Amino acid sequence: MAWGMWRFRGTDVAAARALVEAAFDAGVTLFDTADIYGPDNNEDFGASEALLGQVFADAPALRDKMVLASKGGIRMGVPYDSSASYLAEAIDASLTRLRCDKIDLYQIHRPDMLAHPQEVARALDDARTAGKITAIGVSNHTPQQTAALAEFLSVPIVSHQPEFSALATAPLFDGLFDQAMQRGMAVLAWSPLGGGRLAEPTDERSRAVVALLDEKASEAGVDRTAAAYSWIMAHPARPIPIVGTQNVSRIATIPDAYKPQWTREQWYAVLQASMGERLP
Repeated sequence: MAWGMWRFRGTDVAAARALVEAAFDAGVTLFDTADIYGPDNNEDFGASEALLGQVFADAPALRDKMVLASKGGIRMGVPYDSSASYLAEAIDASLTRLRCDKIDLYQIHRPDMLAHPQEVARALDDARTAGKITAIGVSNHTPQQTAALAEFLSVPIVSHQPEFSALATAPLFDGLFDQAMQRGMAVLAWSPLGGGRLAEPTDERSRAVVALLDEKASEAGVDRTAAAYSWIMAHPARPIPIVGTQNVSRIATIPDAYKPQWTREQWYAVLQASMGERLP
């Protein structure tokens, strides 16, 4: 399980630190942020990273306990820039905001169609050689885009970050999970609750999925959220749900996702409800 910082915001460093510590207490070690996290919360570009940097300044030991993941390549109003010059600037800026000297997993947030993968690879390799990043991942990339970038890198791409939930199942069919398993890549699933649609279903499809998740939740003695996370984690690609809650009590329930055990029949029933048709 991972904890995501899209909605990590504000100026209360003590409250922010409490959230980070709650995630550690729940067994989370992978923390995922991005330089673009901020404007969606009516804050500045980089605000989420800057707040985490303040937490590190307040409690330096927390940095050493986590796998720190961040992302870059989105520019306000552009929208995408993975040129070598911009990525070099973006990585340095992230490190400054985070008040640390290395990002454990640096991901290209979205593919830049105007950047040749060789240029992107050169910037990432340079940052890795300089000790600014440790590992390289991609977010919202197709398997083909990932393979093109991997061709020019001196080290393997270690992770994909696609949208994946019981309502967003494209990685099952577009080759992304297959590539991840073939290459031994981690999969970080963003929006694992379907953008809130699993919490508040509004159409027949989501209500059908929720009904099956609720059956599993009742069987395992957990809530629907835990059942939704566990459905994701049951796939052999071992997707890691990125939990986005910013509530300490909800963070404490993260380990409940390990309790449900899905039979093939139950798992496929959820998928077919999401598809709105039976598999052949």
